[in-house]
Amino acid sequence: MLFKTSDNLSLYYEVTGNTQSQKTIVFLNGLSQSTLAWFFMLPHFKETHKIILVDFIFQGQSSKEAEWRNFDRHAQDIKELLDSLKTEKVILVGLSYGSLVAQHFALLYPQKLSKLILMSSFAHKTPYYDAIETAWWNALQIGGYPLMLDVMLPSVLGENYFKNPLIPIDLMKQARTDANNDSAALFKLMRATRERPDYRPMLKNISTPTLIIHGEKDLLLPVHLAEEVHKAIPNSVLKIISGVGHTLNLEAVPQSSQLILNF
Repeated sequence: MLFKTSDNLSLYYEVTGNTQSQKTIVFLNGLSQSTLAWFFMLPHFKETHKIILVDFIFQGQSSKEAEWRNFDRHAQDIKELLDSLKTEKVILVGLSYGSLVAQHFALLYPQKLSKLILMSSFAHKTPYYDAIETAWWNALQIGGYPLMLDVMLPSVLGENYFKNPLIPIDLMKQARTDANNDSAALFKLMRATRERPDYRPMLKNISTPTLIIHGEKDLLLPVHLAEEVHKAIPNSVLKIISGVGHTLNLEAVPQSSQLILNF
């Protein structure tokens, strides 16, 4: 389904699960993911929760022709969508890029949240992160998303995933390349992260009960970055999943789902 944002862009979303449930959970994608990225996690929630999936502007089936958006504007898009669906309070789950949108949403619209779950999250960038981000940016410029994906995968998937992939690597690459054939849209998404300042001072103002889930083997965002988020958000809970990397909605489906349900 498509929702028109206040600046007249088309935001793609899906509503699934138990649509009669009083509990609504919203999943926010990683950088080059789409709503399909949550496929394996949905069975854990579909009986007990109303589920809302969203492609950010510049992702998947949403509009790609606009100017770039910062994270506040992405968060505003989600708020407008929830208001249009007459959804009062939600459990908000964001992975990586989506977790940054979720951080901003929690500060801008705390009245809309019952729980906040940040997966593979961070609040500030390090020289190591900057080097990876530059490599992705240059790969996208030189060879489009196929080359960017080749550069990305070793840092966003843990070693164990390559040994025993939930989705075969070649099939994953083809599916994600098909869904990300607009390099300009990816540059717009990445600009939001590039220009985001250190957000740790803001996180102390988050009042929503918050769970942070992180992979022990996350190469893109080492565990210490998640620990910084945990230290900054009052009364937050940090859970580290052993043996997995960054892409928790593929690498740690049952573990992540159970942690969210327990929380």
